[in-house]
Amino acid sequence: MRPALILAILDREFRGVKNGYHTPVMLWGPPGVGKSQMVNQVAAVHDAPVIDVRLSQMEPTDLRGIPFRTGDVVEWAVPAMMPDEKRHGPVGILFLDEITSAAPTVSAAAYQLILDRRLGEYRVPPGWAIFAAGNRQGDRGVTYAMPAPLANRFSHFEVDTHLDDWVAWAHAHQIDERIIAFLRFRPDLLFDFDPKHNPVAFPSPRSWEFAHRALKKFGDQNELLLGALQACVGPAAGIETKAFIDNLGNLPDLDAIVRGESATVPAETDLQYAVASALVARALRAKDGANADQIFGHILDYAKRFPNREMGVMLVSDMQRAVGERLFKTPQFAAWAKSVADVMLFDLRRAAS
Repeated sequence: MRPALILAILDREFRGVKNGYHTPVMLWGPPGVGKSQMVNQVAAVHDAPVIDVRLSQMEPTDLRGIPFRTGDVVEWAVPAMMPDEKRHGPVGILFLDEITSAAPTVSAAAYQLILDRRLGEYRVPPGWAIFAAGNRQGDRGVTYAMPAPLANRFSHFEVDTHLDDWVAWAHAHQIDERIIAFLRFRPDLLFDFDPKHNPVAFPSPRSWEFAHRALKKFGDQNELLLGALQACVGPAAGIETKAFIDNLGNLPDLDAIVRGESATVPAETDLQYAVASALVARALRAKDGANADQIFGHILDYAKRFPNREMGVMLVSDMQRAVGERLFKTPQFAAWAKSVADVMLFDLRRAAS
């Protein structure tokens, strides 16, 4: 399932806690696809804390607590990491990460916690959601088969990568537009992991964020940049990214485009992707400015000039995800939409067939 839909499900599950409709959620997926990040995104939207419990690093007693004698009975000291309404607040997320890497004795200790929201005398606060995540057995991580009694305590969703969702996230988090442009040009490299070869560095949503950081650190040191990119996304993808970035000196004047002045459209496909991603970033930076509508209009005018009209559709679609429905009110939007109406209709027909 694509990340945007997973986020919507997690958000509904979080909201469902107060109504008694919450079901613990298990997210499955290979390393680096953003499972943990999506849980944290939902928490950030609701300004709620996340308690991240790494079951792979625990013993059964770490969950249950330590026994101590009180008179003639034995009681259990609740671990401080477990959600507590007084210390952590009335609402939040208990996130059981790396649950498939936990030893069977540890996952067995979590049965009661997940289904009954309790461990012995301890009870999860009523306003807290329970989410979990883990790798699949074929992902070459340290994984155990999830026991049926544990699996039956969750609703299960497999996380896929989706370029449009990642691009929307990347623009919102100010990921370098050159990385975004490269992945628009080479979408198959958003995630490229072959567990049979067990690579150390490979392209994934997580490692492309590392590549963004590498550009910020080594972008002015050409002799270091290639090695830094390869260290993040692997040898082949690193070479391609570096070659793509080196070719961006041939871009048209982006400032002239946002000012509404005449500017050429590159003939090369890779440069067209680069221009489109750069203009979306410019629109996002201008969103809260006094001349935002004027800049949006100039970008829409430029989008009509792409010889491949699907490129203009991609540009405007990404811009709408970045700046919102305000784009529809820009005077030039109607003219642009009319110029690509047949392209959009063809896409709708193709999706329906």
